[in-house]
Amino acid sequence: MEQSDVGCFINKCGIQTKNLFSNPRGIKGVSCLGRCKGEQSCATRCFAEFGSEDLNEWLSCTIEENECVKVPKNVDNSAEDVGYDATVKAFNPQSLVGKWYKTDGLNPNYDLFDCQANEFKIPQGSRDASELDMDIFFRVLRPKEFGGGYWENALTEHMVVDAVQKDAPNPTGRTMHTEGKMYGLKFNENWYIVGESDGSKDVPPFKLVAYKGHTLQGNYDGAFVYAKTPQLPSTAIPAVREAAAKAGLDFAKFTRIDNTCPTTSVALNDPDAGTGTSTTDWVDLVVGEGGVIDWVVPGWRGEYNK
Repeated sequence: MEQSDVGCFINKCGIQTKNLFSNPRGIKGVSCLGRCKGEQSCATRCFAEFGSEDLNEWLSCTIEENECVKVPKNVDNSAEDVGYDATVKAFNPQSLVGKWYKTDGLNPNYDLFDCQANEFKIPQGSRDASELDMDIFFRVLRPKEFGGGYWENALTEHMVVDAVQKDAPNPTGRTMHTEGKMYGLKFNENWYIVGESDGSKDVPPFKLVAYKGHTLQGNYDGAFVYAKTPQLPSTAIPAVREAAAKAGLDFAKFTRIDNTCPTTSVALNDPDAGTGTSTTDWVDLVVGEGGVIDWVVPGWRGEYNK
């Protein structure tokens, strides 16, 4: 049985561990993640409330770079390499440049946060749209029973547009892909544009995106709709529904995203939020029952093959 190497947290990631656990905010973040037991939407709320560069750097150093906790290896990611026959064949990435609202989504762990907008830009110095920078904005709500309000999040991803790179290998037929780190952990994600409208023929502009990806926690997939307005126009729904069906998706299973962005509730973004609790027993917060590793790899205390 592969076990955690507690000494690794100090010997290989001592600076990151000290930085994280020397402040109450870091301790609260780790405690919060441990309670999530692998549930991504829960983890997103924890990062919204307690996230910091110290937490990102600690996760990266201890989990992925130095394997202070041994996790399953040789995870089967083959499902990520199965594309969609309905992918738009002649996709023009210039049509994606600008601001889009994510109006409807399929995966509750990734797609359904409130007040979502993505803005695509051609990177400075680039001559074409073979690569795009995507600014991501969304809200994470705090449950009303805990006082309500929300945290505003802003992230950036870099997209490589495979659809216009004819000489690059693309066995899945993906439209574009992105990879990097989010919240300290590596991710890879393939995007497929499986339906779109440029606004002609009385169909308002939209993009229907299906995606497949993986992190250390395993594989995930989903789909969502982009529109130029906070709510998908009713006149676009028949075309979206038809495109979804061709891709093997059921638009009836999508959920409308709340993009009303009310100003009556309270924004909770405060660099000092959540301080006031401390502990010296950081080891238990990491590898104990309900520790942060229970979020990264639920059941990691079991036996894994090397």
